[in-house]
Amino acid sequence: MRRMRIVFMGTPDFAAKSLERLYNDGHDIAGVFTQADKPRNRGMKLSFSPVKELALAYNIPVFQPSTLKDGVAAGIIRELNCDLLALVAYGKILTKEIIEMPPYGSINIHGSILPKYRGASPIQHAILNGDTETGVTSQYIAKEMDAGDIILTKKTAIGENETSGELFLRLCIMGAELLSETVEAIEKGTAQRKPQNPNEVTYAPKLTREMSPIDWTKNAFEIKNKVRGLSPWPAATMELDGKTLKVFSVGISDNKEDIPPGSIISAGKAGLEIACADGTVLVREVQAPGGKRMSAADYLRGIRNCSEGIQNIYSSSSQCTAL
Repeated sequence: MRRMRIVFMGTPDFAAKSLERLYNDGHDIAGVFTQADKPRNRGMKLSFSPVKELALAYNIPVFQPSTLKDGVAAGIIRELNCDLLALVAYGKILTKEIIEMPPYGSINIHGSILPKYRGASPIQHAILNGDTETGVTSQYIAKEMDAGDIILTKKTAIGENETSGELFLRLCIMGAELLSETVEAIEKGTAQRKPQNPNEVTYAPKLTREMSPIDWTKNAFEIKNKVRGLSPWPAATMELDGKTLKVFSVGISDNKEDIPPGSIISAGKAGLEIACADGTVLVREVQAPGGKRMSAADYLRGIRNCSEGIQNIYSSSSQCTAL
């Protein structure tokens, strides 16, 4: 079978796994487009994207245009003379000229079962909304984001306690497999084009830190989904004894207390039990500002001068932060 000459566009780990699969499948990767290098960590040294690191390891030409709108990127792609353009979590919108340039089309791998969750954070929103199933979709790229005709879909169940970070790792492998199958179908001429149903479209906008604070007036299921969905970033947060703690793991308790949401029921070896709309939530893993992730029990042991009793975690006078 004839191998495809492909231009690949992508940036994070999710995309790097797909690039690796195309390379291992024996395709001719004509060039890789990725986001600009960014300063990271305390030293603010410029860091390569995971896709760029992999492309350099494979001796594939790397391009990092600041814009795709001035015609320069289109000129590069034209010179690369590719059969197909494959995009996975690149982070930039393609122009009509670029989309229509490759003779076999331009395709994208998206981390949801389209048309559900178009947008920047489909994996997180699936968990935030309490979905029990998600997947990955390959599609032909259209001018409107994530609105192109569907080629193939793979589905998977979401674990009851699975976080966005954990689901991300599974879906990036599934996405790479789906991309491989999609390119093979295009090679064989068997790739379908299924238009998306506009009545089933939902959106998954970017996550922000403003989403982090836990609202204890929500039910326990919603709070648990928020903690799972925002892990590892930006992370759900709670206020305790004047500090903002990141919350990475919670459980739902059978305990029912007729007290205001946000009130502390108990603080001990099991964690921090807090009242919500329909019962209680047990906070199991937290991270204090400048600290490391740890069990809530260990965090509580590290704090002195704990007063006893049930108090509201939003109260500025609350001192019940440890045993």
